Amino acid sequence: MSSKIRPRITPEEFEVIKQYRGILKASNEAGLNVEEVKHGWLKTKDSSLFFKNPNFKDQAAREQEILKDQLIDFFKSESKKTRKKPKRKGKHILVIDPADVHIGKLCTHFGTGEEYNSKIAIERVFEGVRGILDNCKGFDIEKILFCIGNDVLHIDNVYNQTTAGTGQDVDGKWWEHFEVALALYVKCIEILREIAPVDVVHSMSNHDYQSGFHLAHALKSWFRNDRDITFDISVAHRKYYKYGKNLIGLEHGDGAKMANLPLMMAQEKPTMWSETKYRYWYLHHLHHKVKHKWLDAKDFIGVTVEYMRSPSGTDSWHSRKGYVGVPKAVEGFLHEKTSGQVARLVHYF
Repeated sequence: MSSKIRPRITPEEFEVIKQYRGILKASNEAGLNVEEVKHGWLKTKDSSLFFKNPNFKDQAAREQEILKDQLIDFFKSESKKTRKKPKRKGKHILVIDPADVHIGKLCTHFGTGEEYNSKIAIERVFEGVRGILDNCKGFDIEKILFCIGNDVLHIDNVYNQTTAGTGQDVDGKWWEHFEVALALYVKCIEILREIAPVDVVHSMSNHDYQSGFHLAHALKSWFRNDRDITFDISVAHRKYYKYGKNLIGLEHGDGAKMANLPLMMAQEKPTMWSETKYRYWYLHHLHHKVKHKWLDAKDFIGVTVEYMRSPSGTDSWHSRKGYVGVPKAVEGFLHEKTSGQVARLVHYF
């Protein structure tokens, strides 16, 4: 007969086991989840024992596990399809920039005169992307630059606050916002890659500086085996992209002063600057259109700086301050390889 050798435990380990059994029993009798009990007292007729639960998990940790499990389920449920990659010989790049989507923002008609929530945010991005694609039919598109980030998420922590700690009105849990934003970006890229290879560039932003960064890396992991999709998702606040004679700078718009951006582009990317003739900064953050041009030399347009419109609704703070009445839209641009920006595409809501 074979006998199982029981591992020896120390007296300290035995006390921990005994204590945990008591915590588990008391939690079950009280109808509590043992992982939600941080500390307490175990009381009997003969004794009273204070304990700290070694298996306690705070709300953030529990929600993190829920998010992890749901992301795993999401990745498993989405099947990869074998597709023919479109052969492109075009001379245009399509820039699509759904700016300041603010998934999770809550606006009510009673409070601000309009409705906005995660469902509306997602519907508007899909509608905007499809609208821009409809408007650029007939152009020979070689590549697509898909701009992500820029306050795609409305909050950055479990307390419904931005990165700086400013409280926000929200329509659900932070992990729900993360999950639907990831699904939104995945589906957008799947739509865009049917037109041309997609280069994804992420901009760090003030509402979701941390969670937006994590979202971009989750998106990159999703497409890690696809050669027709590239990612520039570093923590750098300013990103640069070169296409033929075009140099495009991307930034959220809450960093360097607008007046400093043209020479900053030349300073930070001197080689790209010297190789290009048409230069642009696409900024976000303000939710409305601002445009300015600089002339750097005779007959040469130096840099055009402009802010993108947003599809997001007006929340109570913006309504109270009077920041209302601006057009809501998703914007895109067509750049010809040797002639600069040749078309502006706007889908209004």
